[in-house]
Amino acid sequence: MSKTVLVSGGAGFIGSHVTVELIQAGYEVVVADNFSNCDTTCFEGVKKITGREDIPLVRMDFCDEAAVRKLFADYAIDAVIHFAAYKAVGESVAEPVKYYKNNLQSFLNVLDVAQEKGCNVLFSSSATVYGEPDTVPVTEQSPRKPATSPYGNTKQMCEDFLRDTVLATKGLVKGIALRYFNPIGAHPSALIGELPRGVPNNLVPFITQTAIGKRECLSIFGNDYPTPDGTCQRDYIDIVDLARAHVFAVRRMLDGKMEQDYEIFNVGTGRPVSVLELVNAFEKVNGLKLNYKFAPRRAGDVSAIWADPTLANEKLGWRAERSVEETLKSAWDWEKHLAGK
Repeated sequence: MSKTVLVSGGAGFIGSHVTVELIQAGYEVVVADNFSNCDTTCFEGVKKITGREDIPLVRMDFCDEAAVRKLFADYAIDAVIHFAAYKAVGESVAEPVKYYKNNLQSFLNVLDVAQEKGCNVLFSSSATVYGEPDTVPVTEQSPRKPATSPYGNTKQMCEDFLRDTVLATKGLVKGIALRYFNPIGAHPSALIGELPRGVPNNLVPFITQTAIGKRECLSIFGNDYPTPDGTCQRDYIDIVDLARAHVFAVRRMLDGKMEQDYEIFNVGTGRPVSVLELVNAFEKVNGLKLNYKFAPRRAGDVSAIWADPTLANEKLGWRAERSVEETLKSAWDWEKHLAGK
């Protein structure tokens, strides 16, 4: 009998790709989302890719405790992957209370019910928990530095919530935190991808929207960082590679393969790429010229961070496979699909 995985925030960018990979790996999936930062475009794409019209979709807000309880009562859930959170670094600096209320309460509600049900929890964490690291690449043992944004702080706090819940339940709840680096790209089918509402906060959607004419000019925030070309360095990971990591992590939890009841894994490529290098690579692989300019640094951004993914490679049996060029081509194919081109 196949196991059932709840994907909170499952209609969004990462959630939709994870849903595809889970279904293709043989899991039953329940998608729940309040559609505050997405519409049904990607969920419809998931159904086309998987050939499944019967994927349960629950419209709800995870800050509503009664709704969370009803969800767990309506479905026999073996594991939950929690994506339901606000995620823009800059916005969190401007609106910290909004981020603390939403990101913390939604996850506390999930943990509250999970510990009653004995349900395993996979938390969508972030490289932002490392703050401005002393050395790169970062490993899971690298110290968590003071967060450079309220968004990063919510990720640190939610990791602690999960760790403490796991400790308190003495193994009834097992937890994994996946620390993502910078997910980019789209599914090779071009049926799902990143679809932000309004002005994008992430780099690649802004690149593709500039390329197709939705945005007049791309701003690169800061060209005076202590990096080879002065722009920030990041670990850009293909969204499908990232989604696959969740399948490996869920399997590790549900098949009883965890070595500890709470585990942490970096999910990245281990390869630093600067913002300017990414822009140049996008232009080259897609045969385009982008209109871009340099702008002042953005609050909350760190100079350089990339992963040491050795632990995930060895313990999960997962590794990033797709090249930056393949990923940037998929992002452009998705943008063209949205435009009907």
